[in-house]
Amino acid sequence: MKKPAPLAVPSDAAGVSGDRLDLMQTFVRIVEAGSLSGAAARLNTTQPTVSRRLQALERTLGLRLLQRSTRAMRLTEDGERCFERAKALLESWESFEADVRGVGDEPKGALRVLAPHAFGQEQFVRPLAAFLQRHPLVNVEWLLRDDTQDLIGEGIDCALHVGEVRDPAAVAIKLVDVPRIVVASPEVLQGAPVPQHADELASLPWLALRTYYRNEVVLTHAATGQAHPFSIKPRLSTDSLYVVRNAALAGLGVGIVSAWMVADDLAAGRLLRLAPEWQAPPLPLYLIYPYARFYPARLRQFVAAMREAAPLVLEGAAAIRPPSGPPGSASGPA
Repeated sequence: MKKPAPLAVPSDAAGVSGDRLDLMQTFVRIVEAGSLSGAAARLNTTQPTVSRRLQALERTLGLRLLQRSTRAMRLTEDGERCFERAKALLESWESFEADVRGVGDEPKGALRVLAPHAFGQEQFVRPLAAFLQRHPLVNVEWLLRDDTQDLIGEGIDCALHVGEVRDPAAVAIKLVDVPRIVVASPEVLQGAPVPQHADELASLPWLALRTYYRNEVVLTHAATGQAHPFSIKPRLSTDSLYVVRNAALAGLGVGIVSAWMVADDLAAGRLLRLAPEWQAPPLPLYLIYPYARFYPARLRQFVAAMREAAPLVLEGAAAIRPPSGPPGSASGPA
């Protein structure tokens, strides 16, 4: 999905006709955003301007497209037909422009990208910077949030998504599997030997990452594939991976974290890997974006850049894995 450049503001509300493509583009953004104010924010204009464009399109077509009240807005029957045809027409126009300019057209324009907090503020910033340096005519709005519920409604072009993708309308490209391991500070063990088996962990104080585990943990042996579930009683529950890491560094308890995040802490001895032959199921990392019949060059190039970068941002985690098992074992991809 494309976030359009700002459109020309009609000169008057009474007799404006405007460019028909611009008017249809505004109408599509109104429907996707669910409100005139939401569409105005995405189009970088004002709500009255969006309202005038909608009225101009309705006058041009001689149809009522939206039923509006103080509380709700819904498409009329004519509006539903117009919305589908307008989206298709805009996609065809963009495809036509790309064909006329040639496949070598330089990427340009704006991208709205959603990323989870942990990856978005650390691991993927360098690949993002490299992408922007290669494509000086592209600008990116880099938004950090851990959920990806409504890409179209929020005007998101694409998103980095951790975990399985549940939106059947989204295109999902798997970038890499993220290995997860059990860690704690030396203080938690109080001088005792590092636990080697998963069944030695249940009695320790735990830190729960509520997004993925709360009161039960399942660990898998890297070589044999044996699964070992056990219950935990967390001292701290949170939805932030950074909080789990920092709480572990503070000696508050044992936590399951993404291996890339604690590679430096393990190397420096600030954290220890517990039951090193065992790990939690790896989490898939996807790049997702709404389905469309045409994708602008900036999105195609961004997808290619992230696919190339993803294995490299996790290379530190690969160095701290246990020896890999036989083919098909649970050690996860490199």
